Amino acid sequence: MAVVYARRKDGTLEEIGRTEVVLNSLNPLWTAKFVVNYRFEVMQPMVFQVYDIGPEFHNTPVEMLKFDEQQFLGQASCLLSEIVTKSTRSLFTLKLDHGEHRSTQPEKLGELTVHAEECANSKVAFEMIFRCVDLENKDFFSRSDSFLVISKLTESGMCIPICKTEVRKNDHNPIWKPIVVNLQQVGSKENPLSIDCYNFSNIGKHDLVGKAVKSLAQIEQLHHTQSGEHLFLLTAAGHEQHHKILKGQLHVEKFSQCKSPTFLDYIVGGIELNFMVAIDFTASNGNPRLQDSLHYIDPSGRPNAYQRAVIEVGEVLQLYDSSKRFPAWGFGARPIDGPVSHCFNLSGSTHHCEVEGIHGIMSAYMGALRNVSLAGPTLFGPVITTASQIASQSLSHNQQKYYVLLIVTDGVITDLQETKDALVNASDLPLSILIVGVGGADFKEMEVLDADKGERLENSTGRVPTRNVVQFAPLQDVQSDGDGVTVIQSLLAELPGQFMSYMRTRDIGSLG
Repeated sequence: MAVVYARRKDGTLEEIGRTEVVLNSLNPLWTAKFVVNYRFEVMQPMVFQVYDIGPEFHNTPVEMLKFDEQQFLGQASCLLSEIVTKSTRSLFTLKLDHGEHRSTQPEKLGELTVHAEECANSKVAFEMIFRCVDLENKDFFSRSDSFLVISKLTESGMCIPICKTEVRKNDHNPIWKPIVVNLQQVGSKENPLSIDCYNFSNIGKHDLVGKAVKSLAQIEQLHHTQSGEHLFLLTAAGHEQHHKILKGQLHVEKFSQCKSPTFLDYIVGGIELNFMVAIDFTASNGNPRLQDSLHYIDPSGRPNAYQRAVIEVGEVLQLYDSSKRFPAWGFGARPIDGPVSHCFNLSGSTHHCEVEGIHGIMSAYMGALRNVSLAGPTLFGPVITTASQIASQSLSHNQQKYYVLLIVTDGVITDLQETKDALVNASDLPLSILIVGVGGADFKEMEVLDADKGERLENSTGRVPTRNVVQFAPLQDVQSDGDGVTVIQSLLAELPGQFMSYMRTRDIGSLG
């Protein structure tokens, strides 16, 4: 019998399931299937243990078997991403070892082959176009700058955002661009979705105009009957909540179902993610030799804010790049005997920006701290432009790569318009940009770069991005084991959606 576990963050094992017992075979083939939720943004260690079940237990239900009464034959460990990203998923083979068990058994304990495939629901997608009529004013100037947020409702009543529309400026009867939701995100066509209409606010506190709660099946019915659904607001009356029905209505202009390739289809088909990193070396970080500096290297080995951010993002992304060679830059510093540079190779090399693995980034970073003088100002434009040039060159050579640039910074940028220009250009390329703010600075100005949080981006000529390519989050203390990790995971969780948006805008089918 084989037992499948997920290893929790604290190192303990959570049992996912047990196979049936195959009798009298040194080459058992089990038929049991286990459903595991794949999450791109986190490391998901898996452990497989194999036991020889004694004859006296052959009639015992597998869920009743006690492991200490069986003979342990070996275990194997890997990450879930290693299994699901292999081009030959059915042939992912692991060597069994003793694990934590002490044994006098021979070293060669056999092999375990794991077969994985995506559930069929993963490939079912729905394209929808929503519009609203007669929206009420929510601000003093009678403007209606509305957008929709679609969220999944859990059994506990919690809302998990799935997707959102763009902001429609000054329009009381907005019609939004199509949005795409796959069935895996929702669970089933009968699961309730919360469709919340907000009025956009520059300061980030968007006003709820009204909402509707509908399943995909009900949304489809609204489209079929061409009828509208009145929005409502929840109002408190004593200890009870009531629905206040509003004048505004939600209509479904389009509802279509199709089978579409998934993120994993593209990865299995050969497209790789390439990690890039750019680190802020401006003087506002403080003298790296002093303990209050964001760049201070702790002799105990405890990573500083910059190191932790790079490691947290890099350890996930490196699993999707076979070469493990990553471009790494610094900006806002003066290299030895040179002017201030806003994009220099961390490695110190004049011609080569790539380093080997995450450890290579860490080594180059610490070397740069010893060899540059912190300066300023904080400019993003040169780094984003350099990353875009690499992505553009890769695209022109038909390389199967998608790039992710991580910018870690402590300050407010001073080249905002140049950065906007670079980001609009980047939206046409296989590139996403994650910006992590460290330290205690006020990052409100930087939030305008993230389409989810600020005004829509426009370049100098008024052109807007073809898709959302930026995610920003401030980390007050990335060294903590609490919110820091969670914030970085939330940034990474957006990446597959940005990746798929690029594939759709360029009409690229999966290669597998």
